[in-house]
Amino acid sequence: MIFSQLFNFQQPVNYRTEVLSGLTVALALVPEAVAFALIAGLDPLTGLYAAFVMGLITSIFGGRPGMISGATGAVAVVLVTLAASHGPEYIFATVVLAGLIQLAAGLLKLGKFIRLVPHPVIFGFVNGLAIIIFTAQLVQFQDAEGHWLQGIKLYWMLGLSALTMLIIWGLPKITKSFPASLAAILSVFAVVTVLDIDTKTVGDLASIKGGFPPFHLPNVPWTLETFQLILPYAAIVAAVGLIESLLTLNIVDELTESRGRSNKEAVAQGAANVLSGLFSGMGGCAMIGQSLINVSNGARARLSGIVASVMLLVFVMFGSALIEKVPMAALTGLMIMVSIGTFEWASLKTFRRMPQSDFIVMVLVTLVTVLLHNLALAVLVGVIIAALVFAWDNAKRIRARKHVDSNGVKHYEIYGPLFFGSVAAFNEKFDVLGDPSEVIVDFAESRVADMSAIEALHRLTERYAKQGKSVHLRHLSADCRQLLKNAEAIIEVNVLEDPTYKVASDALSR
Repeated sequence: MIFSQLFNFQQPVNYRTEVLSGLTVALALVPEAVAFALIAGLDPLTGLYAAFVMGLITSIFGGRPGMISGATGAVAVVLVTLAASHGPEYIFATVVLAGLIQLAAGLLKLGKFIRLVPHPVIFGFVNGLAIIIFTAQLVQFQDAEGHWLQGIKLYWMLGLSALTMLIIWGLPKITKSFPASLAAILSVFAVVTVLDIDTKTVGDLASIKGGFPPFHLPNVPWTLETFQLILPYAAIVAAVGLIESLLTLNIVDELTESRGRSNKEAVAQGAANVLSGLFSGMGGCAMIGQSLINVSNGARARLSGIVASVMLLVFVMFGSALIEKVPMAALTGLMIMVSIGTFEWASLKTFRRMPQSDFIVMVLVTLVTVLLHNLALAVLVGVIIAALVFAWDNAKRIRARKHVDSNGVKHYEIYGPLFFGSVAAFNEKFDVLGDPSEVIVDFAESRVADMSAIEALHRLTERYAKQGKSVHLRHLSADCRQLLKNAEAIIEVNVLEDPTYKVASDALSR
């Protein structure tokens, strides 16, 4: 089973590309994993261990080959308060609980709801992440005290970063036989070593030397009080992790013109977080920057993610002395190129072409992402606003075509959905006093969507009843009739014969 997942014989694997891309990703993972652990107030090794466990498990069992997971800033920001107040053991327990929540979400097939995220929200999310990735690199141009570098150190940092970006941009135009990102890192490393340049290195962040991630159960009181303490943090970590992971999955799907499996990815993310908490890791989720590095290098299979996570552990256990000498300028230039590639430049061209509401949603999601670093909140705000705009637009579109047949019965043919937003407009369509004694409301081109709609039908029936007239509903779909049946204890309406409607199956959302 595992062997068939590791090596999908239906998918051709370029082993050279996968291995080299995995090595590049592993190098890019080191400083970010260390930085995110420090942001959360934890030991750097907790970030590195999380990157190893998250990357390995999701690469093997995830729903999107080629996608990279690890310790992320989104999770670090959520955990920083708890880490400061209760320490790392509570962080490990929180990560385990978050993983269980994600496992439940995947098993309950809730990953399909990522389809509810509108495209402007995805644009805003991606653009916000691109800005965050870029601004996060600016700290590399500061010294340990937070002051901007000056003089020769600044010039070397700028020059080496620019050299990295130039190689990443230019090498693919000459040859694609070797990953440009790895070539850039090796070239800058060679320049720094040969010229003995005094510049910031990975080791200046923190030591990455360690052993195999130690297994242990979180050392916390197993009480209801502990559960109540960590549950809010775990729920936010689970939500942030799933949203970022599934949106990253969609983005990689678009880039590779293939289709990932959202529910399978949710289960893999959950299992990875559970194991991360049990193996002294801070937890995490999918990483859009590293995923784009991997995909842009040509990696498409699971092997690249496995190589990246295994090599990361090799660096920690055996190669820390060498990796700590890698110039930060090389990794900074790499991540700046990632931010440039991540930003949806096409969205700038659509400013005047897209609806104003979509533009507002995109900009708002970008601002929330950048200013608050809260990806879950940014996406939630965007979805809510987009849903309200959609509801408002549909509320204005309800129409009624009217005619009286040869028997003197008046027909109202309704067009557009009847729901809370369109109830007022719906009520205005009827002439209760002027209508004949019998009225038929035809829903062949409409549907009853919610309790507000049911209540509107009930009140309409009452209004006609007070005038000694009757109302009949026709052509209600099965789900609409079920809504009315469920509410029959509190409303009274007359339903005529209905056709049978077939609803699209949900089997494709796995």
